[in-house]
Amino acid sequence: MNIQNSFKELSSSFRDPSGHLFTKDGILYRSVASSYREHYDYAKESGFYKSLIDSKSLVSHNEVDVQADSETYKVIRPEIIPFISYPYEWCFGELKDAALLTLKIQKQALEANMTLKDASAFNVQFLDGKPIFIDTLSFEKYEEGSTWIGYRQFCQHFLAPLSLMSYKDLHLGQLSRIFIDGIPLELASSILPFKTMFKFSIASHIHLHAKAQKKFSTKTKATPRKISKRNLLALIDSLESAIKKLHLKKQDTEWQDYYNNTNYSSDAFVKKESIISKFLDIAKPKIVWDLGANSGAFSRIASDMGIKTMSFDIDPVAVESNYIESKRLGEKNILPLILDLTNPSSGIGWAGDERMSLEGRGKADMVLALALVHHLAISNNLPFRKIAEYFSRLCDNLVIEFVPKSDSQVERLLATRKDIFTHYDEESFEKEFEKYFAIEVKESVVGSERKLYLMSKKDS
Repeated sequence: MNIQNSFKELSSSFRDPSGHLFTKDGILYRSVASSYREHYDYAKESGFYKSLIDSKSLVSHNEVDVQADSETYKVIRPEIIPFISYPYEWCFGELKDAALLTLKIQKQALEANMTLKDASAFNVQFLDGKPIFIDTLSFEKYEEGSTWIGYRQFCQHFLAPLSLMSYKDLHLGQLSRIFIDGIPLELASSILPFKTMFKFSIASHIHLHAKAQKKFSTKTKATPRKISKRNLLALIDSLESAIKKLHLKKQDTEWQDYYNNTNYSSDAFVKKESIISKFLDIAKPKIVWDLGANSGAFSRIASDMGIKTMSFDIDPVAVESNYIESKRLGEKNILPLILDLTNPSSGIGWAGDERMSLEGRGKADMVLALALVHHLAISNNLPFRKIAEYFSRLCDNLVIEFVPKSDSQVERLLATRKDIFTHYDEESFEKEFEKYFAIEVKESVVGSERKLYLMSKKDS
């Protein structure tokens, strides 16, 4: 058999001529192209790679003896990230920390006589609660007088969305989902309020930068401008200062105070926690996805047990609160992320395959769906059969909460609309979910009318 036929190249890395990611026998590798040999050897022999890895700024890797094509110089096996997330799924704080890491790495690179040749937000992931750079081949030897080629990309991937979220609206971070190559600076400039014209960093790096881009876009030939390393470092300092000054203004969202407005008594809340702990202990998952996690109160039951936990919610303020708390506690097993479950992250980019869908990045050992189904079924008119079928594609085990119509939270959802949900009842709920899952345990939450279920996926 031709050994190349057993390789599977990852679609996310096809743009990089320096090498690409591929899997063989289920193991992830990165090829280093012969054309990148000089830069790779310099970064390795100078100790630059080691310094980044030791400071946990860059994923570690080992060189391995794996056959590849004739254009490959080396093959490395990188450290594995448990869950790949994308910038449009990050809260403001996560994107800000990823931006600061990118600038920190560029400073370190210049000190080592290297430079980042790009500044894509997709080069950053989160590991053990902190951002980490994952593209080992993003560096090249610095040439005296050269500009930072990644400057525009940094502004489009980081500064533009952060500025829009800070000065305009938190939800504008979702523009990164539409503009996979970064938010166009001309667009960002047109949306930002007029007062930002008088903020030096925003004026220079976005407004004037956008005008310069437009001016030079019509020129057929441009002479590269020389810039000293000292001035290049000053540019990085300016960007770093701009990012650090960006903060969220207070924005009210629907679910940010969910736990303060819940109809649970303190006893019922504690009982719910104990049931979830028991279900986790029974199923013993290694990876949990908490869908509708709000600020992560129940996600932390799993993460505190050492389980890698993706804590998803639609509300960016709740996710921000979750991330701030995880940083405060120094948590390593929880990753707060923004997700609209009725419109989950899809495959996007070239051929719809460059960035994976939510479903394409997993599946979870367990999904937590707590106080969620009534929102999906009533607020979004999703029948139980649709919810059950989709959850069966995401996980092997399911912890799910059924909230009856007599519950005050459901009554609130029905207060302003006609009750057309004739099949919203416990019997119909169990009937539809049992088409895909076996009900292992069912428990009432004392002090409420709610039920918690532990289900396991049936063999297809």
